This record gives sequence, structure tokens and C-alpha cells, in this order.
Amino acid sequence: MCKILPRIQQIAQHEGITIGAMERSIGASKGVLSRAIANGTDIQAKWIEAIVENYPRYSEGWLLTGNGDMLKSSAPSSPPIISAQPTLSFTPDVGTPYYDVDFLGGFDEIFNSQASVPATNIIIKGFEKADLWCNVTGHSMEPRINHGDIIALHRCAIEDIQYGEIYAIVLDTIRTIKIIRKASDPNHLRFIPINTQDYDEQEFDKSRITHVFEVVGSISKFF
Repeated sequence: MCKILPRIQQIAQHEGITIGAMERSIGASKGVLSRAIANGTDIQAKWIEAIVENYPRYSEGWLLTGNGDMLKSSAPSSPPIISAQPTLSFTPDVGTPYYDVDFLGGFDEIFNSQASVPATNIIIKGFEKADLWCNVTGHSMEPRINHGDIIALHRCAIEDIQYGEIYAIVLDTIRTIKIIRKASDPNHLRFIPINTQDYDEQEFDKSRITHVFEVVGSISKFF
């Protein structure tokens, strides 16, 4: 078997996606990777290059040789694992504000209502980068982010987007939480779900984006 194939499978497992979803994400035809894995045959160099390009947080050296760490040391990590029990604060300048609204539903209230105030503040070690917390609905990012979780968001710009990471993005008509990757058209971005069994990849023009938030992490609602 081509020695790279097991590491490609590891990337897919770490991303929480199927090999079929990975094929779609790199622009390969169905079966390009899965047949090679099943038959133990080599794959073309262009598909290895496409994997490196679309999954930038994984070490090229590790992918090619198996040596070193799978993740680049400078790459953003997956949403952090809670090591301490979160607590609530009702003091405005202590903790990060939690808005009791759904990102996919009523999130516009945070921007459009001058009366909108956080329900409380959340204090969790490891989430200091977060600017705010809100609710999430839907199943497109399961099992990493589940329906009913609350998510920690950090405000950023389109220029800050690191391909392969999870962002909550407000467009002119919709709001969505997806893995973001570059598209063949430089004016577009690809929005990729983790749950590819029930949800499809989409592509949107950058001009439609009004707000961008990095998803710092998520936790199950604890209050």
C-alpha cells in the first residue's frame, strides 16, 4: 500500500469527515482516494498537493514521510477541551458576555438592537480569546459542534480566515457555521459541513459577507 494513504485516512478521521467528503473538498472525482485506499495503489501527486493546500494545519513532512507531528506547531488547534468547570459572572467586566440568542436565528439582535444586553458572562479558562458566546442550532457541524451547544466567537475579518478552520459567518441573507476553504474563484469561499451525510458543501461570494467570527470553541449548555 502507498505509505501516504493511512495518513490521509488519519487526516479525514481527525477532521471528522469521510474519505468521500475529502475527495469533494480537494476537487477529486468520487473514488480517487477511496479506491486507492481499498486497493493499496498510489495516488497522483496533484491530489497530495491538493490535500496539503486544503488542509494547511497538517504537516507536509508528516504526510509525506510519517516523521514528526501530524499538526504544525503553529497551526490553530481544534476547539479546546474544557479542563475547568465554567462559571457565570453577573459583573459586566468579569468574563465574556453570553447572549441568549441563536447564531443561526436571532443573532442580528446583537448588532441591530441598542437594547440588547448579554444575559450573563461566562468564565472559562482557555477561552480568553472569545469576544462573546451565543447559542447554536442545527446539525451540520456534528459531531464537533452539536445542536444546543453554546459557541465562543472571536471577531475577525475575511483577511484573517485560515483555510480549514471553523468560522461563524454572517452573509447578507443567511448565517452559517462551517469549515472555510478557498474556492477556484478567488472572489468566492467554500463552506464545508462536517456532517456531509445530511448537508452539502456550498460556495458564496465574499462580497455577501458582513461579519466573520472565528469559532474559538463550544461547550454543552451548563446553566
